[in-house]
Order: sequence, then structure tokens, then C-alpha cells
Amino acid sequence: MSEPSPVSDPYAHMSMVKNPDGSITRDPTRFTGVPATPDPPSPQIPVASKDITVNHSISTWMRLYVPTAALNDDVPSKKLPLIVYYHGGGFVICSVDLKHFHDFCNLMARELNAVVASPSYRLAPEHRLPAAYDDGRDALEFIRTSDDEWIKSHADLDNVFLMGTSAGGNLAYNVGLRSAFAADLSPLRIRGLILHHPFFGGEERCESEITLKNDQVFPPNVGDICWELCLPVGANRDHEYSNPTVGDGAVNMEVIGRLGWKVMVSGGGRDPMIDRQRDVAKLMKEKGVDVVERFTDGDVHGAELGDPTKSETLFASIRNLIYSSVP
Repeated sequence: MSEPSPVSDPYAHMSMVKNPDGSITRDPTRFTGVPATPDPPSPQIPVASKDITVNHSISTWMRLYVPTAALNDDVPSKKLPLIVYYHGGGFVICSVDLKHFHDFCNLMARELNAVVASPSYRLAPEHRLPAAYDDGRDALEFIRTSDDEWIKSHADLDNVFLMGTSAGGNLAYNVGLRSAFAADLSPLRIRGLILHHPFFGGEERCESEITLKNDQVFPPNVGDICWELCLPVGANRDHEYSNPTVGDGAVNMEVIGRLGWKVMVSGGGRDPMIDRQRDVAKLMKEKGVDVVERFTDGDVHGAELGDPTKSETLFASIRNLIYSSVP
């Protein structure tokens, strides 16, 4: 079997065009957006969803997912774990309402019997990091103080997990760090992080990036472009936002360990970033973090998105993590 050809135009691979002034133009037809299902659905539709505004001034919002059975319960007997899920897209493309993210969150709410909140965040290069982290943290503050009936009646704010795929996994980690160093978030309490194929980087190529340099899903040269567009101007891929194993990374992980959070790091053996994900999990373990490693052979970056069979297997592992963390 011949090796696949390298991706020659990383911008085209991401359905973007780089403009002479350094800005980008995204292809609005690349992905399909779908509406929420806000009305109390029939029992044949197991999950309801709706969109709510988080911050009017910067146009951020979130999509909430709640199992229908919980909404149909006139007197809710038990609140459900809350998973705050951040979507992927290299920090430069994609949105909460894209079909594959919507379907993934919908299935997650059903399979885990949980409330899922999927917040939007501002994209780079128009809004470079840490803007997305600010928005991710802002979403937690919104949830903490929200009068929304779905959140108030059905979300257990004492049992919250931050989760994300790809850039969303990086975002979940960095929002978690900000929360770890923040003042009391009461009544919201984070119990752990679920880093699904997290987007991490570094200046020197790791072995998996070299071996899988011609990956057709998210090759290293595409990742390079994303980091170039989203990191602070002048920063390289060894910045703390992209490489959590450098600088104060070990100290940050010790803080997470002292908080007693459980962390799942999930990756695929055909993802060029697999070695980086393993390195992050290894350092966390060394610094006292309770880490569950879930690395699957043969899976490409984000493999569980769009594949319900793989998603359900992932959710079974997440279910064990969540319900083993219930106080």
C-alpha cells in the first residue's frame, strides 16, 4: 500500500483562503449547520436541545442538551451530571451547531444520561488565544449564575466535567487550569477533564508527527497553520497554550492533582498528535493527577465524531469516569 500524498495546501485542507493582509476567508459551505430541538419532544426523540445567549457583546452562545425523560418528569427526582463540551476546529473554523458536533452531543446526553452544554467561542485569527479560553471560562460563569430553567432544574452543578475534541480538548484543559486557579466557583464544582484527541503542539516534531506526516485528516503542516493563526503574535508552538509540558506545565498539573480531578486523555493511534497526548498524560500522572488513558489503535484524529459505534464505546468509558467520581 503506497503512502498517501502530503497535503500541499494546508489552507485549502481547512477550506480557508489566506488573504494578502493576513486575514482568512472561510468556506461557509464546508460544513452543515443544524437547528436545535427546543420544544419538548416526543418520547421517540430522546434528547431536547436549545440555544441560549451567553454574552451579547461578543455574540457568544451555547447549545444545551437535556434527555427528554428528565424534561417530562414533572418533579425531577435527581439532577444529572453536567458536561461542558467545547467543539474542535483548530481554533480557526467550525461552530457549535455543525451537524457532527450536534449529533455527538445529542448522543452523549442520551448515552450518559447527562446535561450537555456546548459553548461557542471566538475564532482566530480575528481573536487569537487566549480569547477562546476567556470565552470558555465565561461560559462556566454564565452556567454558575444562570436562571435558565433547564440548567436550574436538571444540571447538577456539583458534578461538572469539562470536555472537548481536538482544539476543544486543548480549550477544556486550559479553561480547567484557569478554573483551578480561580476564586470559588460555588455552586459549580468541576470534578474532572475529558480531553478527546486534544490539539497539542511543539516546535520539534515528535515521532508520531514524523511517521504520520502525510495523514489526510489533520496532518502536522495543517496543525502548524492553525497554531500560526491562533497563538499570540510572535509565539511559537512551544508556547504554554500549545505545549502544556513546557514552562510551568508541570506546576499546573500538580495543582490539578491536588484538586483531586479525574482526567481522561483519549487519542487514536493514527493521529499524528498521539505521542504528544501520551506525553501530557504521562506528565500528569507523574505530578499526581488521577489519569485514565484511552488510546485506541488505528483511529484517526476525531474518529468518534460521525461514527456512532465508536462514539458509544467512547461514552461507555466516559460513563465509568463520571459515575466513579460521584461524591
